[in-house]
Amino acid sequence: QIVVAIFMMLFGINFNIFYLLLIGNLKEVFKNNELRWYLGIIILSTILITIDIFLDSALAYESIAIALKDSFFQVSSIITTTGFATADFAKWSTFSKMILLTLMFVGGCAGSTGGGVKVSRVLILLKSARREIKKLAHPNSVSNIKMDGDTLDEDVVKGVTNYFAIIIILFIIGVLIISLDPNITDLETVITSVAACLNNIGPGLSSMIGPLGSFADLSGLPKITLIFAMLLGRLEIYPVLLVFNPKVCLNK
Repeated sequence: QIVVAIFMMLFGINFNIFYLLLIGNLKEVFKNNELRWYLGIIILSTILITIDIFLDSALAYESIAIALKDSFFQVSSIITTTGFATADFAKWSTFSKMILLTLMFVGGCAGSTGGGVKVSRVLILLKSARREIKKLAHPNSVSNIKMDGDTLDEDVVKGVTNYFAIIIILFIIGVLIISLDPNITDLETVITSVAACLNNIGPGLSSMIGPLGSFADLSGLPKITLIFAMLLGRLEIYPVLLVFNPKVCLNK
């Protein structure tokens, strides 16, 4: 399980990093902001979940080592959108499940096999938000957003912001449609079913659609909605939306 967790984590890394390692360019590897954030998120999430589930008497973990193993495996699986499970994390506390839900949206690095928003986009979004807050205090200041020492074009920053906005809008629409299913009575199933499919995770975080459950009990409309959400998550949003945009399709 530890070996599988490590390799899941490794293949959530940008493949360009492996190329840099092969040619011996360690300086560029250690300079990569996305890689540092990606590993930092995994380490912090693993530590927090380990402490939380070990102290939860209802889960009855015999040792902190076993809790660490389960935590690391699930964090690696969720953030890389692999979808494997070695523990019924639907029984974990709300705190641990909220961390996993956050990891669902963060996803792996750009240029990896992982889905989700991608760590690089999250990093750009955070830097953009910090710049806007700084402008409130210093309206005349000029501040550029940089990644790995290079200044990002404003079109790139705008594109990331728009992408995140579209993700949130699609997520809300999906949640509203899923909530129409009379078989779903809890908010946790509604939210995490859309999050899991939109980010290509696999299982959700409730007992109904968790690692020991399935999506079989959902009615037709929610299933069709989640199918479309999975396509959006795997094919990236913009190409799919362009296909379903009649003005673009009819434009010659």
